[in-house]
Amino acid sequence: MDAAICLKNVTKRYGDFTLDHITMDIPKGCIVGLVGENGAGKTTLLKAILQMVSIQEGEILLDGRPLADLAPQWKEQVGVILAGVEFAGRMNARQFGNCMRSLYRNWRDDQFEKYLKDLQIDAHKDIKDYSKGMKMKLDLAVALSHQAKVLIFDEATSGLDPVVRDDILDILLEFIQDEEHTVLISSHIISDLEKVADYIAFLHEGKLQFFMDKDRLLYHFGVVRCTLEEYKKIPAEYVRGSRKSQFGCEVLICERERFLREYPGYVVDPADIEEIILYHVKGETR
Repeated sequence: MDAAICLKNVTKRYGDFTLDHITMDIPKGCIVGLVGENGAGKTTLLKAILQMVSIQEGEILLDGRPLADLAPQWKEQVGVILAGVEFAGRMNARQFGNCMRSLYRNWRDDQFEKYLKDLQIDAHKDIKDYSKGMKMKLDLAVALSHQAKVLIFDEATSGLDPVVRDDILDILLEFIQDEEHTVLISSHIISDLEKVADYIAFLHEGKLQFFMDKDRLLYHFGVVRCTLEEYKKIPAEYVRGSRKSQFGCEVLICERERFLREYPGYVVDPADIEEIILYHVKGETR
């Protein structure tokens, strides 16, 4: 599968934080969910891809070409929605669309008007009077109306009601029906990523813990609930995190199917993405 974005040993240092040698290929025709706790490096990574921050080591390629070799117009291929960034509030949506037409060579008024209608955006109301959800819909309408091939969202759906989030997720799924399109979305709302993501990339303390196909990820990990004595018998190679209480232990194990074949006496429950992240971040390791 062709890669839309290639990251090769991407490293960015800020004082006591380092985005540490991140390597992954983000495929075309897919939605990639970027997860991790606050401060894990998600926003730094997205800003590095957008050349909003410089990197000290490594290389980033867009469609096989180094960003450093691309003309500034490459950014027209990328639709960006960043948390906390808002449009000029005294314009209405149609006036803002007129401004966008002058910025993007591939801007399509007909597509913008279609999204205004489909997303039920009031084109005559001042943007400053929009709800947070309506502003997000306008962000998305703009991002989709200049023929972008890559959409990058940074916590863009946080704080939105479930109905608005579901509308946005439906549009993202429609967007990637074109196999040349790609979505990279960071979010703390894991349930949204479970609905739409094809791959999950997990950052913790600036390091990439895994980048896996979502279905393979859910198949790979499991949770064992057992006594402390039973826990001690589980080989360390399987343990990715554990929690102990007065009632026993809960253990996140990897290679679930192999573990079950070798240790059939244990009961292994499926692990969801949120559990996998929590055990990696907060669980004890050997």
